[in-house]
Amino acid sequence: MTTVSAVRGVAVLPLILLVTACAPQDDGGAGDRPAAPAYPGDAVVLRIDHIGGFVTPAALATRLPRVTVYGDGRMITEGPVALRYPAPALPNVQVTTLDAGAVARLVERARAAGVGTADDLGTPPVTDVPTTRFALLGATGVEETTVEALDMVEAEGGLSADQRAAREKLRAFARSLTDAATGGGSATPSPYRPTAVAAVAEPWVANDEAGEQVEVAWPGPDLPGAPLGTAGDLSCVTVTGERVRQVLDAAATANAATPWASGGKRWTVTFRPLLPDEADCGDLATAR
Repeated sequence: MTTVSAVRGVAVLPLILLVTACAPQDDGGAGDRPAAPAYPGDAVVLRIDHIGGFVTPAALATRLPRVTVYGDGRMITEGPVALRYPAPALPNVQVTTLDAGAVARLVERARAAGVGTADDLGTPPVTDVPTTRFALLGATGVEETTVEALDMVEAEGGLSADQRAAREKLRAFARSLTDAATGGGSATPSPYRPTAVAAVAEPWVANDEAGEQVEVAWPGPDLPGAPLGTAGDLSCVTVTGERVRQVLDAAATANAATPWASGGKRWTVTFRPLLPDEADCGDLATAR
């Protein structure tokens, strides 16, 4: 399989590159360069996420993008989490703020790494492994490049040298962003404060490996919510307003095996902070 590189026209973004200058600046200096494009603040300029793979339906529905960069410079990613079982109830979502110049340079780096090109990246002989998708906002819409099993370097033995080199460029680019977002760059990340949270619920089942769990009263909208229409018995409610803080405070001391009591029943809840371009449960990655 070759890289899938598609350009999708986005009718609502005809003015994305409002201030891209193709002519020299007025001062006529030797270092004249085109001005950096001005993106709407809430536009997704770059997103790197995973598609598919052998994970539970709840994990598939609530999986966060590896990196999302917005026009106003916010770069949101999932930070490190404690290696314990059961895992913490809340993901560690971090936000790093970039300036306009850094966003423009990031777009240039993405293109230099191969995002938006049609290079043949090959297909490693593995199954049940996520595909990495790169989405970049260009002048005519969103350009996507997908790479199968990008994180499995050990599976690339049968690929050509050109294919391996092209994959490594994309891998190094993605790694540089996640390293920067976890404190490896010049900007310092801080906790992301969502204005809405999707709570994906399924019937709670006792798990001997998780040990005894204390029931917690659910502080959000009544569970289980509306069906997600995915594999498994999943439903979802969107938490907004004052309840967001109540739910996050309760979840901060819970874990992935905590039974949440609502409507006389116990539920397992997987929390997904919604990103700035997401509004409700309908925006979850249920089709990925």
